Amino acid sequence: MIFADTTTTVAWVILLASVLGWVIYGLGNLRSSKREIGAEIKLAANRKPYYDDERLEGEKIERTQLIGLAFLAVTTIALPLYWILEPGRMVGAEKEFEHIFEEWGSGLFATTADGGFNCAGCHGGMNGGGGVASYSITDPNTSEVKQVNWKAPAINTVFYRYSEEEVRFILEYGRPFSPMSAWGLVGGGPMNDQQIQTVIDYVKSIETPRDANGKLPDEKQKEIQDEAERLVKAGTYSTIGEALFNLDLGGGNFSCARCHTKGWSYGDPQITGGGAFGPNLTGGSVVRQFPQRDEMIAFIKGGSEFGKKYGQQGQGSGRMPAFGLMLTDDQIAAVIDYVRGL
Repeated sequence: MIFADTTTTVAWVILLASVLGWVIYGLGNLRSSKREIGAEIKLAANRKPYYDDERLEGEKIERTQLIGLAFLAVTTIALPLYWILEPGRMVGAEKEFEHIFEEWGSGLFATTADGGFNCAGCHGGMNGGGGVASYSITDPNTSEVKQVNWKAPAINTVFYRYSEEEVRFILEYGRPFSPMSAWGLVGGGPMNDQQIQTVIDYVKSIETPRDANGKLPDEKQKEIQDEAERLVKAGTYSTIGEALFNLDLGGGNFSCARCHTKGWSYGDPQITGGGAFGPNLTGGSVVRQFPQRDEMIAFIKGGSEFGKKYGQQGQGSGRMPAFGLMLTDDQIAAVIDYVRGL
């Protein structure tokens, strides 16, 4: 932005100097062309004696050369300077353009009361730190309909886990059997492609800052570890892996149980790892799918890429998030050991 401001300032200075020069030139010509009292035969410019050869080839030509040299100096200095600063100006312009999109996206992300589509109402305010969404579910056995408070996930780390295209797909088509409805026109929602993009740009702008390697900062990972250890010490869970599997930080930021345990999202968990939005992990199914532990570690780190093969006869759907940027290797190993024992 500094380079962009400098380039813009230089351009304005050059423009103003040029305009001022032309104004002075025009006023000078207007003044010299004013009608004066006297015989036209004496005052007409083409009848006046001009400079003699000595002055014409001396003072006059030197003054003209100096003026030409001054303009040449301005051109040879100003143009290269502008070209040197142009890349910075372009970067600044791009950032400013992105900022405009982020502002538009914030308006769409805002609550209904503030004129938005109420993303903030479910996902924990404008910082997207995780919240609660009201949702109606039907008991498959009794057909009873009841209202529940669904833990809406934090989205200030969504790009740690999903690619932009995967996030776009979720926004456009929603999440079935959850409060997350389709928002894109292609999925039956109210937002066009431009609106979806501006929401994505806003979500990027509120992302939790990453470390130098693009991962969750050490202090955040320590927060996760400390909470898992606290739950184990309290007797809530028996191992770190089990605690991490069920951990709920910031609206289920890191929870595997959100997808793999039915009812977890609304406080009525059924069989742990028994399957819901994600597949059933119990009964040895994980070990059959991933006979090699290292292969499973790679899958958990990288997530499920659409159409890509994984494990034994598995094909990625793009729904399984990647946790390699959010959890440490030891934390991922602990979760895997727990899941392989279900």
